Amino acid sequence: MNMLGDDLTEFQQAEKTALRLIARAEQCSSGLSLKLEKRGFDTACIREVIVRLSEANLLDDKRYSGMWLRSRLHFTRSPKKLFSSLCAKGIDRGDAQAALKEVLDEETEFSLLTRYVKKNEKKSPAKTGENRVRSVKFMLKNEGFSVKSIQKFFNEE
Repeated sequence: MNMLGDDLTEFQQAEKTALRLIARAEQCSSGLSLKLEKRGFDTACIREVIVRLSEANLLDDKRYSGMWLRSRLHFTRSPKKLFSSLCAKGIDRGDAQAALKEVLDEETEFSLLTRYVKKNEKKSPAKTGENRVRSVKFMLKNEGFSVKSIQKFFNEE
């Protein structure tokens, strides 16, 4: 795309604005696009800025996803909620899955699972025996925890 005159000025302004936003915090392409749109930049100009910054590796949805996930692991959430939150931010489903797989190693997932169970057992009425085990296993599987982590939890309990 050849930008001349006023278009070049708008492109430079959009790129400068994008770089300021990136300098403050890691951005994802959809989030940065929305921020530039809110500032009144043309859609075609925004697309070109996104492409240019992505090619320069200044904007990377995979890197953003990993950083975002790591920052949220201290909160009690499930893999399912983390995944859906990333997708809601405009992250591609494949990139979100890859980021989850990278960030949630066995130890991290098990820690997340343990916190999740403790928090949720406080909310629900206490079940005992086999009913409790079945109920908790179902809840954990539904929330996206791996079978391996679930089995480890019940083996250590």
